[in-house]
Amino acid sequence: MSALLEIEDLHFSYGDQVILKGVSLTVEQGQVVGILGTSGSGKSTLLRLIGGQIRPDRGSVRFMGKVVHEQSTEGLYRLRKDMGMMFQAGGLFSDLSVMENVAFTLREHTKLRQDLIELTALMKLESVGLRGAANLMPSELSGGMARRVALARAIAMDPKLSIYDEPFAGLDPISLNAVANLIRRLNDALGSTSIVVTYDVTESLKVADQIFLLADGRVVVHGTPTMMENSENPYAAQFIHAKAEGPVPFHVPAPALSAELDL
Repeated sequence: MSALLEIEDLHFSYGDQVILKGVSLTVEQGQVVGILGTSGSGKSTLLRLIGGQIRPDRGSVRFMGKVVHEQSTEGLYRLRKDMGMMFQAGGLFSDLSVMENVAFTLREHTKLRQDLIELTALMKLESVGLRGAANLMPSELSGGMARRVALARAIAMDPKLSIYDEPFAGLDPISLNAVANLIRRLNDALGSTSIVVTYDVTESLKVADQIFLLADGRVVVHGTPTMMENSENPYAAQFIHAKAEGPVPFHVPAPALSAELDL
């Protein structure tokens, strides 16, 4: 396999707040890669750097052999056509039907005829089991259905890289399992490559080929799901097995409570 995405020594800060401190990882073509980490570990910032929304302080993101932050506006626009994004909150257009939501990307980026756009949108909805909901509005969908529509929109252009930002958040167990299986099945059927950013350890272990765990602005451990489950790395042991005690503290550092209360 060859690398579709290469991230090397990536550093980024928001002012004085350091977020990433030298992240390096490689995503091979055809893989589903899980990026795990606690809140504030830099997962969403990493996605913004991959998409070129922000520029790194140091290091590089190379997609399809091109350094993302070195691209012109037109070059970045072309690169993004090969990326599909399922947003954390779904991000469906509330005034467009399910069909029109999925067709939106095709209208923006292709010159296909209207009938071909609608046919392609229906095929994508069929792949996520929602062809029968094509004429519904987003307000008429359950949370799980809305996530599946967002997934269909993310793959509408058959992107080389599909990115899923917290695709399992807020879903009931049945919908969660269905979405997880869809990500794996669609990745393999389309010959795509997927990045799944999530807190959900159970589902990521089921669908991912490789997992990278972020903590303190770095990749602290990575490997296959089996390797991660059996890892003796303290970060992996705490996060994968949901241990309260470990290198990631529950309490934000603060003076002793007795001192704070003058006891």
